[in-house]
Amino acid sequence: MDLNITHEKLNGTHYLELDGEVQSYTAPKLKAILFPLSEQTKQKIIIDVEKIDFIDSVGLGVFAGAIKSSIMNNSTLILRGMTCRVRRLFEITGLIEMI
Repeated sequence: MDLNITHEKLNGTHYLELDGEVQSYTAPKLKAILFPLSEQTKQKIIIDVEKIDFIDSVGLGVFAGAIKSSIMNNSTLILRGMTCRVRRLFEITGLIEMI
């Protein structure tokens, strides 16, 4: 399965919509878009994950790195549209408390 990423910037806020799987094959694609945004100071990034079917450990690593980077750079990173399955994964790993 592939990962489709739509990126739009409106009124200073970056909106990303993810559709597919975030796993070892597709995670570099997400990282290439998300990390440069999270490394900028005082950015607002909203990621719609409603259409995510699967996240593996590599995908979680991308999210964890982006969350940490956004915190260090005084930016806001919001995940919206989390399914119960994705939410549970973020709860188990403790990432939910960082976003």
